[in-house]
Amino acid sequence: MCGYRDKNMPKIKPLGDRVVIEPSKPEKQTKSGIVIPETAGDKRPVEGKITAVGPGKLNEKGERIPMSVKVGDVVLFKKYGPEEFEIDETKYLIADEDDIIAIVENH
Repeated sequence: MCGYRDKNMPKIKPLGDRVVIEPSKPEKQTKSGIVIPETAGDKRPVEGKITAVGPGKLNEKGERIPMSVKVGDVVLFKKYGPEEFEIDETKYLIADEDDIIAIVENH
């Protein structure tokens, strides 16, 4: 099985058990209406949408281990696990599957 990617994303094919994540935009206003400036809080995201998935890593026998996530999943991930990169002024993250903590359902 080869990797998959969002058709709107540039052609990036992650290797092994890596995924490409488009980070979610931080909330600029709380539910109660309080506006939060961009300078407040953490700048590093912890939630995003998977836009490309690698084929999975190999086990000791050389067999592919299927990925637990797929393109389109919204995930929570370790704050400092993924590497950041930018294409056409859009920021993306590339992470190992182990950096993903959870899949957000009903998002």
